[in-house]
Amino acid sequence: MALLTYLALGDSYTIGEQVPLFESFPFRLVQLLRESGSQYTAPEIIAKTGWTTDELKQQIDHTLLLPKYDLVTLLIGVNNQYRGRTAENYRNEFVSLLKQAIGFAGNRPEAVVVVSIPDWGVTPFAEGRDRQQISRHIDQFNAINREEAGRLGAKYAEITKSSREAATDPELLAADGLHPSGKDYARWAAAIAELLSVPA
Repeated sequence: MALLTYLALGDSYTIGEQVPLFESFPFRLVQLLRESGSQYTAPEIIAKTGWTTDELKQQIDHTLLLPKYDLVTLLIGVNNQYRGRTAENYRNEFVSLLKQAIGFAGNRPEAVVVVSIPDWGVTPFAEGRDRQQISRHIDQFNAINREEAGRLGAKYAEITKSSREAATDPELLAADGLHPSGKDYARWAAAIAELLSVPA
C-alpha cells in the first residue's frame, strides 16, 4: 500500500503551541487515519506562532514542497484578527492561500480541509479585553473562510463552537491560558477525520 502524505498549513494552532508535538491536531489526525487503515507518513507542517495570512504565504513561497499531497489542512486568520486587520484583507489573502492549498492537493479541493478559527476571546488570556468583540470578529473571519471553502469545493471543519467550551472547562486549555490543550486538539482531529470518512 502506497504511503499517503499530509501537509498542514497554519499558525500556533497547527504546531500545537504549549503541547507536545504528538498532541497537536495534525499528529493526532494522522494517528486516527492510521488506525482506520490509511498509511499516512508524519505530517509536513508549515506553521509558526504569530503568523498572519501573508506571513504564511511568504514561508510557503520559500519552502520546497512535494509535487502533490494526499491531504492538506489550512487553519489561519487568528493573528489577522488579533492585529486588527480588516475582513476584506483576510478574504483576499485567505483565498490566495486556499487556492495554493488546492494546488498542493493536486487540484483536488475535496482533499483540502479548512479548519475554522477557535475563539480565544473565552480564554483567561483575553481578561480585560472586549470578549464579545473578539468573538464577533472571529465569527466574521470564520464566515469568510467557510464561504470561500464552499465556493472552491474544500471541506470545512467547524471547531469554533466547541472551542468556546473552554470558558467553563479549563481542561480544554494549555498552561498558557490561551492555546488549546491536547484534549481539545484530539476533538479537532476527530472532527477532521470524520469529514475525511465521508465521500466528496
